[in-house]
Amino acid sequence: MKHLIYIIAFISISTFAQNKYLTKTGTVNFEASIPSFEEVAAINNAVTAIINTENNEFAALVFVKGFRFKNALMEEHFNENYAESDKYPKATFKGVIIKVLDKHQINGELIFHGKTKQLKDIPIVLITENETVKMSGSFVVNASGFDIKIPKVVKNKVSETIKISFNFTLKEK
Repeated sequence: MKHLIYIIAFISISTFAQNKYLTKTGTVNFEASIPSFEEVAAINNAVTAIINTENNEFAALVFVKGFRFKNALMEEHFNENYAESDKYPKATFKGVIIKVLDKHQINGELIFHGKTKQLKDIPIVLITENETVKMSGSFVVNASGFDIKIPKVVKNKVSETIKISFNFTLKEK
């Protein structure tokens, strides 16, 4: 009887673990460029993300200082003047993946710069292969929606509209 309880507990734990997929090397990019001016874009390759396939919940955590720009001065300005990354060190997204017809979407909330925004119907590509789930997509937000002020001096060089794209390869946990 004691062995049966251990076997049932092991099977339960194994089954539970198979419902979660995780990465700590996901990628999030953003771009706020204006044509004819210097590129305003950054990438973060150390994003943590998890999918629970049992209930389709998804969550991602981004450390804001992890964004890398081509220009070091631009990175400094981003962290000090726009993102205020010492005050707001993390950005998070929590949501649920849904399937509409044959396409996947995600709905959830993005928390950045101390502000929370609901995002709906973000189209995503979701591919399951062996013991991995690949997820990618993009969406657009406005800087003003997160109380990010673009100074008049650079207003014609930095877009109010920011395109965010993401790419995750999550492995079975």
